[in-house]
Amino acid sequence: MMIENFQRELMRGSLDLIVLSVLADRSQYGYSIQKQIRDASADQVKLPAGTLYPLLHRLEDERLIRSRWEKSTGRPRKWYEITASGRKQLSAQAKQWQSYSQCVERLLTMVGLRTETA
Repeated sequence: MMIENFQRELMRGSLDLIVLSVLADRSQYGYSIQKQIRDASADQVKLPAGTLYPLLHRLEDERLIRSRWEKSTGRPRKWYEITASGRKQLSAQAKQWQSYSQCVERLLTMVGLRTETA
């Protein structure tokens, strides 16, 4: 269906922004990242492990996040945290996203399709 494809493309284009924003406050391990995204999005964004972990590896390769192994909970977990470069990237992407969403909102208003957000 066309709407599902559009929704999938929107998601794909914003995953870096979503993950970096979740890591902006504190370091987290994979499952906690998934849960926070799911909770914050009211279950609209469900990021499967097969999507999340390659994304985390790419962000780490790009030095936007770093990871460390920790055994404090009994079993080893890989914790991820945002780097200074990641914060700069997050800020730049957030500004771009806000500008883009405001543009779309203006266009929708022009044609009488503005959705109420409250």
